[in-house]
Amino acid sequence: MGAEMALGAKAPDFKLAADGGGKVSLADFRGRNLVLFFYPRADTPGCTHEAIDFSKLRAAFARTDTDVVGVSADPVKAQNAFKTKHALTVPLASDETHGMLEAYGVWGKKSMYGRTFLGVKRTTYLIDAKGRIAHIWNNVKVDGHAEDVLAAAKAL
Repeated sequence: MGAEMALGAKAPDFKLAADGGGKVSLADFRGRNLVLFFYPRADTPGCTHEAIDFSKLRAAFARTDTDVVGVSADPVKAQNAFKTKHALTVPLASDETHGMLEAYGVWGKKSMYGRTFLGVKRTTYLIDAKGRIAHIWNNVKVDGHAEDVLAAAKAL
């Protein structure tokens, strides 16, 4: 289920519905670095903590010519409510069809409490200004993660 991404590979193109009724695409960030953080579900504890951490560091990312976008399979309505409830400052994109999630290899089998199901694997990609995969974080642990990603963006 989904592609295996490699460092240096061209980032898969995408165009998704975003919070606030707009659209977001890879082309929107041409010439800038982009962090895509994929999260399982809006307004759950880990996802909330992660989105708040990225929001707090948005200005620091901007100083490194890096934009940040959160992506999940939640509908736009859920993304809007999540963003408003937690005063998030990073854009949130919705991939209900899983096309982009599969292209980035983050949609697949997961298990929790002995139950197996399909879902978003918490993963983050740092894409450089040329549209290439510069860094991949798989099986993300939320604490300190946004800071680690910022350090990698500064190093580009």
